[in-house]
Amino acid sequence: MIGPLSGGPCLNIMVEYLKAGTITQPFGIKGEMKVYPHTDDPARFKKLKKIYIVSKNGYDMYEVESAKMALPLVIIKLKGFDTPEQVRLLRQKDIYVSREDGAPLNEGEYYYADILGLNVIDDEGVQRGTITDILETGANDVYEITAEDGTKFLLPAIKECILSVDIESSLMKIHIPEGLLD
Repeated sequence: MIGPLSGGPCLNIMVEYLKAGTITQPFGIKGEMKVYPHTDDPARFKKLKKIYIVSKNGYDMYEVESAKMALPLVIIKLKGFDTPEQVRLLRQKDIYVSREDGAPLNEGEYYYADILGLNVIDDEGVQRGTITDILETGANDVYEITAEDGTKFLLPAIKECILSVDIESSLMKIHIPEGLLD
């Protein structure tokens, strides 16, 4: 099961920042912005004091002045952003939070950032590839696994298919149901 925030690729390392949303466009005339949340609980934005946005120099920190719900979006106001023109400079940029500001995870839950890039072996020890994408279907997530030769297959993220996850070793052990690869 995946945890409450998503994130970018993670190849054998724990990432420090987790993707929490994407800025879509300005809202109103006072420097507020619409954000599409990448979390199962958008109300978490109300508690954020700071966010990060990727720049040429790494992650730039911004102070959050306010956040309100306009489901399915969140409207946030950043300190120093007072016009729609300033907000437009951030259109389509992803918002990140520090791992310490991420929601706590339950047993068997992981941040997307920790799952992406994991090496995948099946229950017979055969290397199957790496996790290159996570699709949210509503019922359960689905992992896209890309083999070394570039072929891909989809695997439901359910307990019958996901046998173990070892983030520290960057390894997921899976069971491929009969007929899935046919």
